[in-house]
Amino acid sequence: MHADRWGYAPVEHGELYYEVSGTGPALVFIHAGVADHTMWSAQVEEFARDHTVVTYDSRGFGQSRTEDTSFSNRQDVADLMKHLGIEKAVIVGCSRGGQIALDFALESPEKVSGLVWVCGGVSGMDEAFTPDESQWFAQLEELWAAQDWERLSDLETQTWTNGVGQPADRTPPAMRAQVRAWVYDSYTRKDGESSPRVLQPPAAGRLGEVKCPVLVLVGDLDTTIVRAAADLLASSLPDARKVVFSNAAHLPNLEQPVEFNETVRAFLEEHKH
Repeated sequence: MHADRWGYAPVEHGELYYEVSGTGPALVFIHAGVADHTMWSAQVEEFARDHTVVTYDSRGFGQSRTEDTSFSNRQDVADLMKHLGIEKAVIVGCSRGGQIALDFALESPEKVSGLVWVCGGVSGMDEAFTPDESQWFAQLEELWAAQDWERLSDLETQTWTNGVGQPADRTPPAMRAQVRAWVYDSYTRKDGESSPRVLQPPAAGRLGEVKCPVLVLVGDLDTTIVRAAADLLASSLPDARKVVFSNAAHLPNLEQPVEFNETVRAFLEEHKH
């Protein structure tokens, strides 16, 4: 599906590439750290039928651009919405994007009518890997230190598509190839050096402040930390519902797009978005 319009939104010392499709209540999608805005193509096709759907490349990814600077991912979302004339939206974020979406809901609650948190993080949360996961992620750190982008991209792809310790061919080859391309492009892109400013105080101690309805989505093959974060949100947020995708890891919208869209659609209809 081709976007109705696209462009670049000015942000602090940079610009964000965005695409907008459809009309109706606004949905803003924030991609994972192993992807770019195109990870949401199946969701754009579904929800642009009756919503204004915004996807964008966050700073440091895809077609967005940044100078050497510190910045706020939350302010970037606010600036993008202002540029597009969107006062309030349901924010959907996956992985890194899920943590950004949650932090944005805390910093700018007046701009968020609902939140769909997908396999994300919770800023300020205590985290602990299992021994097997610790060994697995130590390999990633070693490859990062060596700047071995080829092997690192391979292992990152295995981690976030199939899941830690899962069979290497658990997910379709085309999906793995796409994620691998996103990851490699991210590691080898030429752009400014930017460092995100974290939310203070972080989200973990403030979950009671989130007043909008929240849909918590997680795969049962995701990491211990992500599944623990989903449990924390489901038990701590005032208005949250958790859905677990069976036989899915970190990117359920890519693995099970039909089921993902049906689940999000039900949430939107329940809350009249």
